[in-house]
Parts: sequence; structure tokens; C-alpha cells
Amino acid sequence: MSEKTQTPNRFAEAQWSGSIKEGQGEISLGSGVFSGPFSFDTRFTVGDGTTPEELIAAAHAGCFTMATSAGLTAKGHAPESLHTKATVVLEMLTDGPTITGIHLEISGKVAGLTQEEFEAITTETKAKCPVSRALAGVPSITLKATLL
Repeated sequence: MSEKTQTPNRFAEAQWSGSIKEGQGEISLGSGVFSGPFSFDTRFTVGDGTTPEELIAAAHAGCFTMATSAGLTAKGHAPESLHTKATVVLEMLTDGPTITGIHLEISGKVAGLTQEEFEAITTETKAKCPVSRALAGVPSITLKATLL
């Protein structure tokens, strides 16, 4: 049986004032490295500020990139560099706004690896990444991997 290791709990906070369309809020990370406004306009149209979906994309890109580095290193191919873009798709469905997809695009410089091997490792990593597992309810999480 594997040993369970507890890591520090992380948190973020959100404050909202006003109605859904006219109101506005502030999202802040517990670490203090980010605090930013959000509103109906930033989330559903175009406006200055962030959105919960953008923060999910950031979390997924960061987690997936680190997990890919770990997976590559475990197979003897420590990467020179990796870059991931995560795009979260929010659609207005009949039962309300829904995240219907996430698209991960990763590119990497990794010596001694073929494109096929890179794709296989990133596909395996996508399934094991903690944020991917937390987002398992999203109908579609796709991946495009490019070895540079």
C-alpha cells in the first residue's frame, strides 16, 4: 500500500457586490500573487478583468506542464522546455452556462524523443494530472502535443 503524503491546502477567495449583470467582484489567490476584478461582462462578453474559467485554464496549464515534466523525467527525458496553453470553452446551454471543453496545447524541447513518444507521454500525463482528474466532469478534454 502506498503512503499518503499531505501537501499544504491552497485557497482563493472571491467577493461580489451587486446584481449579476451590474455587479462586480474581486478574485484573489491565498498566496497573494494575484488579485483581479471580474464581472458579468468579463465572463460572458468582453471586459477588463479575469473569469473563473481563465483561472481554471491557468491551473490546468500549470499542473499539466509540471506533470508532463515529471513524466518525461521519469522516463529518462528531462525536458529542456515545455509550454502549455489551456483553453476553456464556456457555452450557454439550456440549463445554464457550462464548461463543455478544455483544449490543451503543449510544445516542448526534449532531447532523444520522437514525436510519437512525446504524444504518448503527454496523453498519459493528461489522464494523471491532478487538475485533469478534478475536471473529469468536463465532457471533452483534448490534447495537441508538438515536439520542437
